[in-house]
Amino acid sequence: MATQAEMKKAMAAAAENGAAQAKKLMAEGTAQARVAVEKGIETANKTAADMMKAAEEAMEFGRGNFEAVTKASQIYVTGVQDLSRQTLAMFQALSEHAIEGVKTLSSVKSLKEAADFQASFAKASFERAMNDTAKLQEAAMKVAETAMEPLTARVTLAMEKMAKPLAA
Repeated sequence: MATQAEMKKAMAAAAENGAAQAKKLMAEGTAQARVAVEKGIETANKTAADMMKAAEEAMEFGRGNFEAVTKASQIYVTGVQDLSRQTLAMFQALSEHAIEGVKTLSSVKSLKEAADFQASFAKASFERAMNDTAKLQEAAMKVAETAMEPLTARVTLAMEKMAKPLAA
């Protein structure tokens, strides 16, 4: 049998071996924990950077939308002002035409001449009003189309951005 000294020596060796094993396990655990923490920090940093990038893109897109609305509003207001000037000019021209008609009608010599003038005057006034109205409608459509262009471009861009993740 083993002597007490041998047993002490074996127990000391076992204790030493156990301590070495425990030290090794602690070192490996610490290394693995360090790698896990570093990986977690790296992932968190990447996620934060991605979120910042997404926030910046969203802010830039919002700024673009605001600029498009501002531009569309400016185009619309300018167009409406121009339409107002055209309408005023049309009414002034119609008024002048009516005054000329009254002057001419007051200088006719016969009832037949008055009736002929009245018929031609009414026809000319109607044709002029229809022509002017068509011009105003065309100008109004052009204003609406032009004012919508910046907004349409933003909607197209939004659709492209929304479709991009689906295609990827």
